[in-house]
Amino acid sequence: MAAESAAFTPLTLPVLPLDDEVVLPGMVVPLDLSDTEVRAAVEAAQAAARSEPGKPRVLLVPRIDGTHAATGVLGTVEQVGRLADGDPGALIRGRGRVRIGAGTTGPGAALWVEGTRVDETVPDPLPGQVAELVKEYKALATAWLRKRGAWQVVDRVQAIDDVSALADNSGYSPFLTTEQKVELLETTDPVARLKIATQQLRDHLAEQDVAETIAKDVQEGVDKQQREFLLRRQLEAVRKELREINGEQEGEESDDYRARVEAADLPEKVREAALKEVDKLERSSDQSPEGSWIRTWLDTVLEMPWSERTEDAYDIQGAQAVLDAEHAGLEDVKERITEYLAVRKRRGDRGLGVVGGRRGGAVLALVGPPGVGKTSLGESVAHAMGRKFVRVALGGVRDEAEIRGHRRTYVGALPGRIVRAIKEAGSMNPVVLLDEIDKVGSDFRGDPAAALLEVLDPAQNHTFRDHYLEVELDLSDVVFLATANVLEAIPEALLDRMELVRLDGYTEDEKVVIARDHLLPRQLERAGLDADEVTVDEGALRKLAGEYTREAGVRTLERSIARLLRKVAAQHELGERELPFTVTEGELRPLIGRPHHVPESAQDPAERRTAVPGVATGLAVTGAGGDVLYVEASLADPETGAAGLTLTGQLGDVMKESAQIALSFLRSHGAELELPVGDLKDRGAHIHFPAGAVPKDGPSAGVTMTTALASLLSGRLVRTDVAMTGEVSLTGRVLPIGGVKQKLLAAHRAGITTVIIPKRNEPDLDDVPAQVLDKLDVHAVTDVRQVLELALAPATNGAEREVPVAA
Repeated sequence: MAAESAAFTPLTLPVLPLDDEVVLPGMVVPLDLSDTEVRAAVEAAQAAARSEPGKPRVLLVPRIDGTHAATGVLGTVEQVGRLADGDPGALIRGRGRVRIGAGTTGPGAALWVEGTRVDETVPDPLPGQVAELVKEYKALATAWLRKRGAWQVVDRVQAIDDVSALADNSGYSPFLTTEQKVELLETTDPVARLKIATQQLRDHLAEQDVAETIAKDVQEGVDKQQREFLLRRQLEAVRKELREINGEQEGEESDDYRARVEAADLPEKVREAALKEVDKLERSSDQSPEGSWIRTWLDTVLEMPWSERTEDAYDIQGAQAVLDAEHAGLEDVKERITEYLAVRKRRGDRGLGVVGGRRGGAVLALVGPPGVGKTSLGESVAHAMGRKFVRVALGGVRDEAEIRGHRRTYVGALPGRIVRAIKEAGSMNPVVLLDEIDKVGSDFRGDPAAALLEVLDPAQNHTFRDHYLEVELDLSDVVFLATANVLEAIPEALLDRMELVRLDGYTEDEKVVIARDHLLPRQLERAGLDADEVTVDEGALRKLAGEYTREAGVRTLERSIARLLRKVAAQHELGERELPFTVTEGELRPLIGRPHHVPESAQDPAERRTAVPGVATGLAVTGAGGDVLYVEASLADPETGAAGLTLTGQLGDVMKESAQIALSFLRSHGAELELPVGDLKDRGAHIHFPAGAVPKDGPSAGVTMTTALASLLSGRLVRTDVAMTGEVSLTGRVLPIGGVKQKLLAAHRAGITTVIIPKRNEPDLDDVPAQVLDKLDVHAVTDVRQVLELALAPATNGAEREVPVAA
């Protein structure tokens, strides 16, 4: 009890304030006696010690922003003398924590206060968790001291066993802030204080690791730059020595570019622009980003084939033979290329190769359904002319810079696709195929189709300027072939600059020839078969083209041939079929299944679509070529009272108007046609176009809808072998339409034998292949009454059939 009461005996001590500094128990610190408050506290302690045994005692109290802490440290003045700099000083040792009480009086000028010692005892032996904490703190302190090279302090820290003394030892840590040290001072529980000290040391070591990692990375980067600088200097020295050995003049990289520009065969304006850039390169520093831009631009200019041109093969007959060998049909395109070569030859013979700075290039637009050979035709044209060929895919391009190039100020700037095509071809007069020009889009980045206006204008493209090159590029000798599926998708201004060539699809005979001469050999090679192992006779090819596929091109036909050959190869490998093998018409169904497109004329009469009144066969043009379109009509039950016209099948506005015109014509002229027009007034009419998921529009189904309604009212069937097309007017006139060739080819593929077209479309029959016209009975009419006479079959036994009623 005596010891415990002694521990809490009140103390009267002079205050020694410490500004922005904290002393913890166990620390020994020198203090400068030049400070008035420090000297007053030490002198007061010395005066009090004369009447008491022991060393003078003071109370070390932190003072932050003029405010004293609530807890101080009892310190003893160990020695008074001179500091290292010669100023008077005192050496004070911290002994223990003191909780500060009320002020009091005492000798000297110092502030005296009463205080109570704080009990900091820890049970012995230490609990397991406290022992682990002590071990962790010593390990962290040792790691930090070793990093600082303070090896002599490591042993002293390891020798401290008292928890309180170990925690207070962190007061020597220079990385702790004043606030952190005050927190340690005011924490009276030794275990809690050690936890705080351990966490502070752990956080500091983590920050130090991050700082060291950053410093290491920075140092590595600096070392790399220094090493690169040194190596470049060494490389320059080696080059200098080599130039001296070889007797060359000393020069820099810019001098190398200047020599390359002067040695290159460049047009005069291009040479001037290149030399200006070389001058800029000479004035710029090696570290300047402008230097790399200039070098990239100079490399691009020097790689362009400014003076390279291929000589055209003016063997007109040889070019015609190449085109005929590589493509069946497509006579319009072949004639246009032959004409172009013939004119080029005559101009060259008369010295008219260049007129007004422009050469005799060509810009053709090949428009047609997919699979007719538009893309492959470009390579054949280049082959026939003896020119280089390069393909530029424009499908989905939405950025104008893709055509004209980027400005050089942009990071990663590139020349446009036209310049890259010329560079890739290695000649200034290649054949450039602009594939899928109708798929070009526009958005906030500009309209690429508008950028193509200058490229494809024969009157302007001899001075084409790319945004990246910014020098004139002569494109007047380039043959541009643009391909498209839908003519309406090409902007009118762009279409006006091109010569339009339509590819309307192949006849069945042409498909057989293409399959025999081109598709079959290619697919035999891909299937790993020889020509003498598998043979496909002409009847099988004709059935594949006519009944297994129905398309304007030959892509699906080629897939069918590939599937057929794969089946034969698989059966041979399984031991089910011996080779050689001939595929006949009868072998198709066992190998690849039933036909998908059986003509209406080949079906049972009772199963045909036109087996009931009110169904007529029309002809239409889609993005995939011509197609056969069926129109169905019915009348509503008079008891429902639903009058008017109902249209279904996802129809456009023009087609809906054509249906209204057909209905109005029959209402006004039904009496002279001997039709029961009263039904149209009392009962609602419904016209439907099957394949309702496919959008349909256009005026050419007018006569078909009129015929379907007339068939419905009269009860007379529409002839199965008849298809028709044409716009109808309110007076019954049949007006001209477009796409006659594609529609007649579609009728031929569908097995139709009689076609009705407008009289004013008769000149379009010149474009239809002769073998197709020979198999079709084409009637050119001017009035819808002629259509009804040709299309409607006579009523059976003079009795009208029952009129279908809409459900």
